[in-house]
Amino acid sequence: MMVGFFMILLDSTIVAVANPSIMAKLETGYDTVIWVTSAYLLAYAVPLLVAGRLGDRFGPKNLYLAGLGVFTAASLWCGLSGSVGMLIAARVVQGIGAALLTPQTLSTITRIFPADRRGVAMSVWGATAGVATLVGPLAGGLLVDAMGWEWIFFVNVPIGVVGLGLAAWLVPVLPTDMHRFDLVGVALSGAGMFLIVFALQEGQSAGWAPWIWAVLVAGIGFMVAFVYWQSINTREPLIPLDIFRDRDFSLSNVGVAVIGFATTAMILPLMFYAQAVCGLSPTRSALLTAPMAITSGLLAPVVGRIVDRTHPRPVVGFGFSALAIALTWLSIEMAPSTPIWRLALVFVAMGVGMAFVWQPLAATATRNLPAHLAGAGSGVYNATRQVGAVLGSSSIAAFMTSRITAELPPMPGGLHPEPAQDRGALQLPEFLREPFAAAMSQSMLLPAFIALFGVGAALFMVGFAVPRASRQSEPAQPERIRVMPNVSDDFDDYVEYVVPRAPEPRVDEHDTEPLRAHVEPEPIGFAHNGFHVDDERHFRPVPPPRRHNRHYRADPDDVPGYGRHSYD
Repeated sequence: MMVGFFMILLDSTIVAVANPSIMAKLETGYDTVIWVTSAYLLAYAVPLLVAGRLGDRFGPKNLYLAGLGVFTAASLWCGLSGSVGMLIAARVVQGIGAALLTPQTLSTITRIFPADRRGVAMSVWGATAGVATLVGPLAGGLLVDAMGWEWIFFVNVPIGVVGLGLAAWLVPVLPTDMHRFDLVGVALSGAGMFLIVFALQEGQSAGWAPWIWAVLVAGIGFMVAFVYWQSINTREPLIPLDIFRDRDFSLSNVGVAVIGFATTAMILPLMFYAQAVCGLSPTRSALLTAPMAITSGLLAPVVGRIVDRTHPRPVVGFGFSALAIALTWLSIEMAPSTPIWRLALVFVAMGVGMAFVWQPLAATATRNLPAHLAGAGSGVYNATRQVGAVLGSSSIAAFMTSRITAELPPMPGGLHPEPAQDRGALQLPEFLREPFAAAMSQSMLLPAFIALFGVGAALFMVGFAVPRASRQSEPAQPERIRVMPNVSDDFDDYVEYVVPRAPEPRVDEHDTEPLRAHVEPEPIGFAHNGFHVDDERHFRPVPPPRRHNRHYRADPDDVPGYGRHSYD
């Protein structure tokens, strides 16, 4: 299942490094090409809520296979697109396939792994999410330079086919539950999210006209109506609001929205800075993130063991703190004359922060959820992550545009740096590199600020994972009931119920009360048919019943000297 999960998360960030090449080949502008990313993230986020319930009803394996099939076919469509409009439409279908697939991974892990092994399994899930998100730009740069932007989508096709075969063979079939579908909730949440993202992404280019504000307010209104509808829906709401009574689940959703926002918002200004200011090719610009991906991958198993043994508060708090510091550090270093090795140090620190965020959040989110809410919980968790990514993409686009407008001198027709046709890197005049770098540097402060909300969420986490060592060292409770086998000449087993003496209180040396000797409890024996037995000799053997008029004697215990009358 991790094969498909890796693919869909890779596509969340792989396009960022190819944006200049897509702009050149499809002859579109900056504001339009951002929709290639935002449309995918939006189509990914909205159906996630109902996809978890679909998995509970039709089986996680079936939904996983369907989602991976749709995603693979849409990837082929993306690579064959001849216009930016067709590419955006294909990305929407791709996002829907990703939405069907994602909740099934987390739900399956929650249902098939016992609690004491779930932390390690969740660490693999979180590491896959973190590494895929970070490797995306690197893979995109290599493919764009070697074969063109189309291959960032074509490469998914063979991997998807292999993933379908492995899933059909290895993924277990799990029990299903009948669920109703909240179509009103899907419509309200989808409309609200689309209007909010549209207003944020198009607001700067439209000069924040009154109609943009009206669209934004309408989107917020739809989301308020969605929450109200969930509270009054007595059947089966899209989001059972009771699930948020688990504080760790609620705070993990805040954290995963923050990390989704920060990761997506960081990539866009970084790629434009590397290609426009530093003059790097797509591959070399993507290699800037390699230290981050390597560090996060190396730390994943270590963090997984830490998650099983310690409280999530310091782990997640440290991760978000390191991430906020690294993003601020990156903002300071983003200048035309900064050497590459100094940027590499920043990304090592960022990889440490990512490793200490993804895995602990995934393990903490569903730790205390009951099994019947596993599908809904995983759907909400993944939808929240994608909502954060969508808001990050749209917000950073608006913020970058505002900073470019503020920092760069006015130019005839506005500033639209054109991508070079030969390698896809932006070409800026020398006198524009300094102000453009300043604009990208200031844009990086937005995800750094948002990361601080993750630190705040970590401070209120209450979940605690009992260390394995502690669990193993706990003294075993005395067995209160023992089933004794046939002994001697008995014809029946009997159950021995042991009544242990209460533990003796510690006696102070100045205590004047007399000490009492410890007396071992003696068992009180009862045969399982209710007869009182002696704890040494048990029953005297009962003779076999004698025939009387071709019938067995009704009750041998009615004969004096036998059965229950044998106890003196």
